[in-house]
Amino acid sequence: MADYAYKRVTLFAGHYGSGKTNLAVNFALRLKEEGHPVKIADLDIVNPYFRTKDSAKRLQAAGIELISPAFANTNVDLPALPAQVYSLVERRDSFAVLDIGGDDRGAYALGRYRDQLLKEQDFEMVFVVNFYRPLTRSVDEAIDVMREIEGACGMPFTAIINNSNIGNDTTPQTVAATFDKAAELSEKTGLPVIFTSGTQRVLSGLSGENLFPLHLQEKYFDIKENEHGEGNF
Repeated sequence: MADYAYKRVTLFAGHYGSGKTNLAVNFALRLKEEGHPVKIADLDIVNPYFRTKDSAKRLQAAGIELISPAFANTNVDLPALPAQVYSLVERRDSFAVLDIGGDDRGAYALGRYRDQLLKEQDFEMVFVVNFYRPLTRSVDEAIDVMREIEGACGMPFTAIINNSNIGNDTTPQTVAATFDKAAELSEKTGLPVIFTSGTQRVLSGLSGENLFPLHLQEKYFDIKENEHGEGNF
């Protein structure tokens, strides 16, 4: 990531199960490792299972402040977004990483911060894509999801991360098989693929300068497969 120019605010959004939460956590940790002050906020009020708060201890140990809904990791259906998120967007004394809810329903929460973000013009809105997930198996399907999210939050995507995987069964070949799709998605949208992500084990079998290694949240190891018979990270 040495050649990547960080924006002050980085937002991660994508289809359900794309792995955006895990990427947001790892991205915040990388910013901290490189000496930047950083805070992370969980704006995902849709998915009750994979939460940024699952990495609270790890983030705290790294000195990263976590802002999450008051009832995250409980059985409350619609946790309220904390007021601290406003200060995170408005104040410019640290980098901010935001984990946005899946698909268009989850992206609505971002709309209330849109004007400030667009005014500052120092944000990266990343579309996280997993071409092995239902509804984003093709480039056109992925674009449909992108447009739905953009329409819901009123903000444009500025970059793409290819996080294609099939959970613990992922191999370097699994990821490499999606490179052409990622390139086509980039060409059709005009957005750069800034990283290809995966576990260190998988990425060690790939070559390239824009590889982003992931340390998986604990709960990712708890799920062997989802309702579609697929694991994911």
